[in-house]
Amino acid sequence: MPRTRLTAACLAVLMTAAASPVLAQSFQSTPIVADATQAPLALPRAQPSIPAPQDKPYPGVIQYRADITDLDRRIIRVSQTIPVAGPGPLTLLYPKFLPGNHAATGPIQLLSGLTVTANGQRIEWLRDTLDPYAFHLDIPARVTSIEVQFQQLTQPDASNWRVLMTPAMVNLQWEKAILYPAGYFSRQIQIAPSVVLPAGWKYGTALTTASQDGDVAAFAPTDLYTLIDSPIFAGAHYRRVDIDPSGERVHLNILADEAKGLAATDDQLKLFENMVQQADRLFGARHFDNYEFLFALTDQMGGIGLEHHRSSENTGAPDFFTNWTKSAGDRGLLPHEYTHSWNGKFMRPADELTANHNVPTQNTLLWVYEGQTEYWGDVLAARSRLHSKDVALATLASVAAFYDQQPGRQWRALQDTNNHNLLGYRVPGQFTSWMRGTGDYYRESLLVWLDADTMIREGTNGRKSLDDFAKGFFGHDDGEWAPQGYTFEDVVAALNAVYPHDWAAFLRTRLDAVGPDARAPLAGIERGGWRLTYTDTPSAAEKSVQSGWANDFQYSLGFTLSGDKLTNIRWGGPAFEQGLGAGWSLVAVNGKAGSAEVLRDAVTAAKGTDAPIELLLKSGDRFRTVAFAYHDGLRYPRLERIEGEPDRLSDILAPRRR
Repeated sequence: MPRTRLTAACLAVLMTAAASPVLAQSFQSTPIVADATQAPLALPRAQPSIPAPQDKPYPGVIQYRADITDLDRRIIRVSQTIPVAGPGPLTLLYPKFLPGNHAATGPIQLLSGLTVTANGQRIEWLRDTLDPYAFHLDIPARVTSIEVQFQQLTQPDASNWRVLMTPAMVNLQWEKAILYPAGYFSRQIQIAPSVVLPAGWKYGTALTTASQDGDVAAFAPTDLYTLIDSPIFAGAHYRRVDIDPSGERVHLNILADEAKGLAATDDQLKLFENMVQQADRLFGARHFDNYEFLFALTDQMGGIGLEHHRSSENTGAPDFFTNWTKSAGDRGLLPHEYTHSWNGKFMRPADELTANHNVPTQNTLLWVYEGQTEYWGDVLAARSRLHSKDVALATLASVAAFYDQQPGRQWRALQDTNNHNLLGYRVPGQFTSWMRGTGDYYRESLLVWLDADTMIREGTNGRKSLDDFAKGFFGHDDGEWAPQGYTFEDVVAALNAVYPHDWAAFLRTRLDAVGPDARAPLAGIERGGWRLTYTDTPSAAEKSVQSGWANDFQYSLGFTLSGDKLTNIRWGGPAFEQGLGAGWSLVAVNGKAGSAEVLRDAVTAAKGTDAPIELLLKSGDRFRTVAFAYHDGLRYPRLERIEGEPDRLSDILAPRRR
């Protein structure tokens, strides 16, 4: 054990060891197991209780101001004036369970400098040691409000958290820079927010601007739930465009690192207008007064696609509009987030309708919340022509191939991946094909919903489809905003209302399938009139979707090249069977200096022969030569038409005329 430096007082205690044997033993070098009947040496500190949320109004309106002008140091400075009902205990909470994250991801580690005063006097706070998101205070007599100040120390890089501030733009997410009183539902706490902007900047948000005095924007008072659901994107280069074909209620707020990034053409913007129109035709109702796409084109801010009821946070490449062909595979983000206004915000799994942002969420229905949203996002991208039909088919082929080759369902069912965020927020880890994870309740669930859609179409001879489910389940109560919860039984009942079938068994079979015989849910593709195949020469559309195709050997040798590193090694694939894991670098291929191009040529040359593919690999100071007896050539996923079968998939992807 480490040597301990003893004070004179400690030596005096040791000299009385006969009278205090337990204390004397604590300095021995071997571990001692205490008698279970003895009292602990130290008692835990008593914790004040955290009031449970109640559905009653919080007294008064909280005044809130965020100063986002400290761009060089990337600091957001917050001041709040919080009314209090009288003297006594008060607990302030920092949001823990963040909407759209489905997990306890509130970055409490970035809150600093917390100071509370009242009537010019400091009030000390005590952090709860069991729940560090809670701060306990004792409000003195004759205090009617408290002043709260702190800083959010946003990050300069994405090593731990997203970048929120750059020299040209800021993403202000209220839930990461606010404290609120415990004991109340979020919708019962009123807040009057304002923000101090860098000189000359403009902003986009779903909040209503009450006034603007110079670079200070004040917003109409709203409840905490709505505030947290209404982020701001602000920047030096900003453009707001109406993309609503039925009347100026949906806008695209574009921000860019440089002014040239704002140059969206009329033809490009028309496609986003088509998306809004196709969503109207799909759902048949709107559950917002206005909707604001917040779209930052940047390589300096952290990437995001995050849903809100009346807005969404999105990022894209700086040349998203100016290099339009390059962005072909990335245009499904906005349709996905827009769909969430109906699925996930208006209609929401009942176990995610929590009283406030510190009540734990449950994620049992993310395969609907995210999975069906992924399905409709891709469908709307195709129907609006943001995705060409070729790109839409290539996207589906990429998803199908991944799950066709995924061994992880041998031990982990799709249903369990809904818990992934709660296990560690989107932590990828190693051997993702075996571990499974976040993407599965998005993309594998997409295949389940395609399976359901084609089954309805087949069973009704094309008279009904999953479109009818979407209109009935998400499109009711036009103009209503208040979130409504749904359960598994509600989903089953709504499907049966469209097409009677044993939908509970249909869904549970696909959600709970596990074991060596479990297979990817690809039946919807074949019932749609197509099949999954592989090609050695991807098309332009396939390359735009599989942007890393040139370094992708997943479906041949079982890994991806990232620079010279072997990554994403597929469990049970050829590389795995060679004993390879993370950390190996490619040095040479068949005696020639290694690169992705050289490796592609070697795999192609070995096709149909008996010649091995020899790789020289390096890990630290170790070298290995590995010979692959692989002779099937390069393989990239593709969907192929099944002749003579109804082409239901093309009908799903076709624009709706009404």
